[in-house]
Amino acid sequence: MTVDLVGFLGVVLVAYVVPGPDFLVVVRSAAQDPARGRAAALGAQTGLCVHMLAAAAGLAVVATRSPLVFDGIRLLGAAYLVFLGVRAVLAARRAARGSGRAPDPAEPASAAAASGGRGRLREAFTQGFLTNVLNPKAALFFLSVLPQFVDGAGSVARQVFLLGVLDIVIGVGYWFALVGVAARLRAVLARPRIRHRWELGTGWLFIAIGVSVAAV
Repeated sequence: MTVDLVGFLGVVLVAYVVPGPDFLVVVRSAAQDPARGRAAALGAQTGLCVHMLAAAAGLAVVATRSPLVFDGIRLLGAAYLVFLGVRAVLAARRAARGSGRAPDPAEPASAAAASGGRGRLREAFTQGFLTNVLNPKAALFFLSVLPQFVDGAGSVARQVFLLGVLDIVIGVGYWFALVGVAARLRAVLARPRIRHRWELGTGWLFIAIGVSVAAV
C-alpha cells in the first residue's frame, strides 16, 4: 500500500493558504484576542473532523448524491456567514454611535479578561466549528480530493481517516502560526478609525461570501 504523501501535502498546503470563510473567522478572532483566535482555529479543525469521519464512513457520498441534502447544507452555511457579517456590521455601528467614535479593540479584550474569557472562547470555537461543518466545500474536499491519494489495494476508509488526521494536524499548526501573525495586528487596530473600518470590512466580507455561496 503506497500513498502519494508529497502530492497530498502540496494540495493540503495550497488549500490552507487560499483564504476561505474559516480564514476570516480565525484572523478576525485573533485580532481581538490570540486566545480567541486559537479557539476559533480548533473549532474550525473540529468541523473538518466531522467531514473527515463522514467521508471515511461513506456518509459524504449520500450527502453529495442527494441534491436536497447538499443544498440544505450549503444554504445553512451561507445563512450562518451572513449572520456573522450582519452581527459584526451592526455591532461596529452601534459602538460608533454610542461612543461617538469607532470601537477600541482593547475594550472587548479587557471585557473578555474580566469575565474569565470562557464564554468568549466558547463563542469563538463555535464560530470556527459551524463555519467549517456547514461548508459543503470541506465535505467535497474529503470526498473527492483525498481518494485521489488513496491506494485501492488497501482499506479506503482507513487511508481516508489517516490522511484526514494528517490534514487536520497540519491545519492546526498553520492556524496557530497565523494567529501569532494576526495578533500583531492588534497594535494597528488600536487606532479607532482603523478598527472601525476593519470591523465593517470583515462584516461585509462575511456577507459577500455568504451571498456568493448561496448563489452558486
